[in-house]
Amino acid sequence: MKKLVSILIICLFSFPIFAQDAITTELENAYQQRKYDMIIAEHATKVNEYSAKAIYYVGMAYYMKSDDKNVVKLMDISIGKDNSDPDAHYIKGMALNYMEQYQTAIEAFKAAIKLDDRNANYYSGLGDSYLNTKKYDLALSSYTAATEKENHIDRPYAMIPQMYAELGQPEKALQAFYTSKEKVSKESSSYINALYNIGLYEYLNKNYDASEKALTELVSLAPDDFQSYTKLIQVFYAKKEYEKAEPYKEKLYKAYEQGVLKGTSKTMFCFDQFLWKDKRIFAYEKYAVKEGELYYKHVFYVTGKDGKSEFTIQTENSPISIEMGGPKYVLGMDKKEMHSTFRYGFEENFDYEDLKKAVLTVLEGEIKPSASSTKVKKQ
Repeated sequence: MKKLVSILIICLFSFPIFAQDAITTELENAYQQRKYDMIIAEHATKVNEYSAKAIYYVGMAYYMKSDDKNVVKLMDISIGKDNSDPDAHYIKGMALNYMEQYQTAIEAFKAAIKLDDRNANYYSGLGDSYLNTKKYDLALSSYTAATEKENHIDRPYAMIPQMYAELGQPEKALQAFYTSKEKVSKESSSYINALYNIGLYEYLNKNYDASEKALTELVSLAPDDFQSYTKLIQVFYAKKEYEKAEPYKEKLYKAYEQGVLKGTSKTMFCFDQFLWKDKRIFAYEKYAVKEGELYYKHVFYVTGKDGKSEFTIQTENSPISIEMGGPKYVLGMDKKEMHSTFRYGFEENFDYEDLKKAVLTVLEGEIKPSASSTKVKKQ
C-alpha cells in the first residue's frame, strides 16, 4: 500500500510538468508554423500559468508582430521564472533596441553573453546598441567578437567597415569592405553594399581599375541600382574612357523617361568630379531639354570645405544663339547675384576635354566674361 501511495504522489507531481511540456511544445510548433495571431489570441492571457520557455514563445509571437512593448513585458516574465535562458535576454535586448532604449538593451545583451558567449547574434545586437549610442569603438569590438563565433552571420561583417569609417580610419574601412565581400552571402544587400563602398573608396584613392571592377559587378547583380551607374560613369571619366560611359548614360536616360529615378537623380546625374585648388568640382548632366527656352545642360558645382555649392559654371542652351547660327551651348557662370557668359561655344557632340579645359580657364580667371547681368532666376 505504501508503494502504491508513493507512485500516486509521483504521478500527481509529474502531471503539471507534463502539461507544461505539452504547452511549450504546442507553442513552439505554432511559432514555427508562423501562427503568431493564434498564439497571442489563445495564450497571451494565460502566461502566468506557463513555464518560462512557453512564455518565451508567446513573446516571440509579439516580436514577429513588431509589438516591442509586449515583447519586453513577456521576456521579463519569462526571465523572472527562469533567468538561465540566454535567448530571452537577447530578444529583450533586440526589442529594446527597436524602442531606442539602448542602455537597457546593452544590459540585456550582456546578460545573454554571460550565459552563452558562443552566439554571434548576441554580440551583433550589443554592437547595434553601442552604434546607436555612438560608442563606435565598443561597437567595433562587439561586431568583431561576433565574427569570431562559429555561427557566422552577415551583419557584423557589414557593420565593421562602417565603424572604421566612423572612427576616421578609411584604409581599415576599405579592407573591411573587402573582407565583408568575401564573407557575406552574394544574395544579400550587404554584398551589394560592400561592392558599392569598395568602388567608392577605390575611386577616391584613384585606384580606378579596382573601382571599375567592383562597380561593374554591382550593376550586373543590381541593374536597377542607378546610383552605382553614376559612380561607374565617374570612374570612366576619371580614366578618360568616355566611350565606355555612354551605355550607362543611355540606361540613366531610359530610366528618366520611365520615371523610375528618385531624389536628385530624378533631374540630373553626376558624371565627373575633380579638385581645383582646395575646392571639389562636381559635374552634373541634366536630362531635361526645354525646346525653345534657355536651359542649363551640364552644370559644374564649385563647392567649399563645407560641401555646399558656392557658384556654378554651366553649358547654356540659348535659342537666340542658335537662331543666329551660333553653337548649341555657350559657357555661363552664376556667381552670387551675377550671371556671366563667355566666348566658348560647344555643339552636342563636344569633346569633354575641351569643356573641362574651358571651365578651368574660367576658374583661373584667365578669361573675362563677354557679358554680365544681374541674375533674375536660376535655371
